[in-house]
Amino acid sequence: MTAVPPYVPGHGLLAGRTAVITAAAGAGIGGATARRFLEEGARVLVSDAHARRLKETEAALAAEFGADRVDALPCDVTDETQVQALFDTAVRLHGRLDAVVNNAGLGGTAALVDMTDEQWGRVLDVTLNGTFRCVRAALRHFKDVGGPGVIVNNASVVGWRAQAGQAHYAAAKAGVMALTRCAAVEAAAHDVRVNAVSPSLAMHPHLVKVTSAELLAELTEREAFGRYAEPWEIANVIVFLTSGYSSYMTGETVSVSSQHA
Repeated sequence: MTAVPPYVPGHGLLAGRTAVITAAAGAGIGGATARRFLEEGARVLVSDAHARRLKETEAALAAEFGADRVDALPCDVTDETQVQALFDTAVRLHGRLDAVVNNAGLGGTAALVDMTDEQWGRVLDVTLNGTFRCVRAALRHFKDVGGPGVIVNNASVVGWRAQAGQAHYAAAKAGVMALTRCAAVEAAAHDVRVNAVSPSLAMHPHLVKVTSAELLAELTEREAFGRYAEPWEIANVIVFLTSGYSSYMTGETVSVSSQHA
């Protein structure tokens, strides 16, 4: 197993940018992305369906980076009214919107023959439909005011590769990839780029709660580095896709993975 590399310091790649980041409360990819954006000079409006955790995240980030650079608003991405309020709030607070990171998603494990309509529908509504609602809201804003703008969606290697018990999640993430490609074609005329990241295994506390130790061990063995990714390693690629270093990339899904099987 290779060691976790040193944490990369900020280089001002997003200085002056304003970003909306969904599902950003806690220790997962969304929270890591919010921190990385702040380290790179951005102002952030973080959201999450869990109001208490979101409030704690806002307080911690504001204490470290300044209250003038961090705001928070609870948002359930399955509710169009709340999604619209999130984007309206971002513009009202900062007068502009430069970047959107759609991180909200819902997983779970169920054999297809046992999966209920409710299980299927819930995962699809949060993971795919929620991403659609946020992409739509962002594109409406960028179309009205003009670009440039950047949208980064969180997909998964499961959208490419089969995994037992993950039919609903895989279908949703494959849909996020297709949505990203189509949205990018439509957004280009407004100087907006739309890309996605596709992690394999990024460890965070919620994953431990919903995944068995046996499955986590099996998934870790598939990784060439012999370890899972730290959430900030995924966030680094999201920063890249948001920054000027990826100015000619749109419609792409970037695999952030060492998985070899």
